[in-house]
Amino acid sequence: MKHLVVIVGPTAVGKTAAAIEAAQKMGTEILSCDSRQFYQELNIGVARPSPEELAAARHHFIASRPVTSPYNVYDYEQDALAVLNNIFKTRDVAVAVGGSGLYVDALCRGINQMPDPTPELRAELSGKIADGKLNELLAELKLLDPEYYAVVDRNNPIRVQRALETIHTSGQKYSLLISKELPKRPFKITKIALSCERDELRERIYSRVDRMIAEGLVDEVRSLTDFRHLNTLNTVGYKEIFEYLYGGKTLDQAVAEIKNHTWQYAKKQMTWLRRYNDIQWVDRKNFKDFLQVFPS
Repeated sequence: MKHLVVIVGPTAVGKTAAAIEAAQKMGTEILSCDSRQFYQELNIGVARPSPEELAAARHHFIASRPVTSPYNVYDYEQDALAVLNNIFKTRDVAVAVGGSGLYVDALCRGINQMPDPTPELRAELSGKIADGKLNELLAELKLLDPEYYAVVDRNNPIRVQRALETIHTSGQKYSLLISKELPKRPFKITKIALSCERDELRERIYSRVDRMIAEGLVDEVRSLTDFRHLNTLNTVGYKEIFEYLYGGKTLDQAVAEIKNHTWQYAKKQMTWLRRYNDIQWVDRKNFKDFLQVFPS
């Protein structure tokens, strides 16, 4: 049976390096499940793999589309399965990596197709987000579906809006719909979650943010000013710098907020991953030894 090895874990834990190491050992390719690394214009702020890392193993879904071309999880599922099928034509194993739990789920177990909302409902919710009323929508989501509220990325308005659209259109909880049983994939799946001590992870996050600033994150964000209205840019690392450039915040304030928001996101990722009982947790320092159980 064909085999998909999925490497997950909180942001900054070292998933990219681990995936490359695994792909090189197994002689295969990597599928990205990172919902922001899809976009060509987002580089420093999404910790896109470096040119050297991309050359070390073939990657799919990295900088594969313009920021003006939104990509949803349903399209990703179909595209990723098609790529995986091609890889399996010549290889027995493939590697997937990413911190976007919904996209990992789409690849591993599928996503139930959700009903389309009316244009009026979508316009109403989009309007509230544009008016800065995301907290109002979060409060509504907490009331209507506390289970999904507990795990959703609250800094991602697209996911909040999609959940509310589905709830209002279907009359059911979003968490219930996405948990429905789907047909099993015709390949073996091994999920590996990288872990490290909380203090170490926090320090890795803070150091990476400092490195992003040194590498030119402010200039990258400034170059995307014409697209700042897009939901894709309403993400950690970009929205805080936009607030520095155009909202009166100091750079120090923006950097502190990026560090705090990224740490909060990492904790939410760990909460998401702990819902599953089919994940093998491996200390990041022991990954190379753990990898020896897989054939070359």
